[in-house]
Amino acid sequence: MPHRTCFVLWCCSELTVFWLTVSGMAGDEARVVRDFAEWLSSQGWVVRTDEDVVDIVAEKDGHLLYVEVKAATVAPDLDVDTAIGQLVRRMPSEADQSVSFALVVRDEPRSVDAAVRAPQRILDLLGMALYAVDEDGGVRQLFGRA
Repeated sequence: MPHRTCFVLWCCSELTVFWLTVSGMAGDEARVVRDFAEWLSSQGWVVRTDEDVVDIVAEKDGHLLYVEVKAATVAPDLDVDTAIGQLVRRMPSEADQSVSFALVVRDEPRSVDAAVRAPQRILDLLGMALYAVDEDGGVRQLFGRA
């Protein structure tokens, strides 16, 4: 059964309630998606997780953030490379300062090491940030800015 999380937002004198459904993912990846989506929401982002193209799409002040999540696996290097490729395929053909990208990994040594091995110069050129989510749902930024 998919995990559903309720979010209540108060914005511009309006109360908005919406549900996020995280389904079709391995348990750990679904947890990381849920925790990162909750963190983004707490930072003022409007979050959608039911997207076909990436794990999370968030919007704030006219800025779009596309997020790909990779949880802990037996091949974290391959998973990070795959996630970066998935995000690159979603990038607009023309430069757009209102769009950025993030790769989120589980905050455990092998996944974090794989993520930070990506050349920072390339991540900068791509406008891509790196984040890690721990077991308690805590989020830390490894590189870049969203």
